[in-house]
Amino acid sequence: MKKVVLSLAAIAMMTVVSCKDANQEAEATTEDAIEAVEETATEAVEAVEETATEAVEATEEAATEATEATEEAAQ
Repeated sequence: MKKVVLSLAAIAMMTVVSCKDANQEAEATTEDAIEAVEETATEAVEAVEETATEAVEATEEAATEATEATEEAAQ
């Protein structure tokens, strides 16, 4: 009986240790995923800002050209 109880206690301890290892691995995987999402989000924001800046510059250039063309046509 004593051996059975000791065996069950040993199995329970190994299970707890195994769960702790699995939990640590899950936490590490979660942290890696969070970092990847943050990095991707940062890259996306930078790309959107760059595209917006290019669009503003193109619009301003087109407006300037249109104004110049209108002034030339008026003369």
